[in-house]
Amino acid sequence: MNELETIEIATGAAPAAAVVWLHGLGADGNDFVPIVRELRLPPQLHVRFVFPHAPMIPVTINNGYVMRAWYDVTFDGLDRRPDASGIVASQRAIEALLAREKARGIGSDRIVLAGFSQGGAITLQAGLRHAESLAGLMVLSSYLPLAQTLAAEASAANAQTPIFMAHGTEDPVIPIALGERSRALLAGQGYPVEWHEYPMQHSVCLEEIADISRWLQQVLS
Repeated sequence: MNELETIEIATGAAPAAAVVWLHGLGADGNDFVPIVRELRLPPQLHVRFVFPHAPMIPVTINNGYVMRAWYDVTFDGLDRRPDASGIVASQRAIEALLAREKARGIGSDRIVLAGFSQGGAITLQAGLRHAESLAGLMVLSSYLPLAQTLAAEASAANAQTPIFMAHGTEDPVIPIALGERSRALLAGQGYPVEWHEYPMQHSVCLEEIADISRWLQQVLS
């Protein structure tokens, strides 16, 4: 996978932290750009938000239509059949973005990896396996992919990294039961998960944005 194209927004002249935020299936990096202003982060917290574009690939559940996706998707109810090679390829691409932030002077422990839907799955895949401690993982309306390999591949550096998980109770795309199952799997392996649910579908709501802002300020303080 080639280096990902990104959109970048800095909330100050000299960013001392970064948030790498991954979009969902069929969207692109522009999807969460408006949220930066809505987060209302304090002016003294200078953050570089990095919104990468996923590659264009054919997606099986959409009749093979080519769109931006972090991996192919096939599923049967809650039992998803993950495109393991695609997930691992995206993991490597995100590792390259994290390395770029570190090369620009932002330590790993000042980087939050975030994602919505498919982007949230890649956030967990890459973040829990990253060799250096991250500031936090934000997982919105998503689930844990390749759970069967996590115990063997997990990095001890991120065993206690704060994880923010949020889900809509009426989500028809990724049912909340799948999010809850992922939360239970993570908690069972000792990960500190902060769980939120909201009366919404597969989206983001104002209350959630306020909770994200509070959490970001907490992990980046």
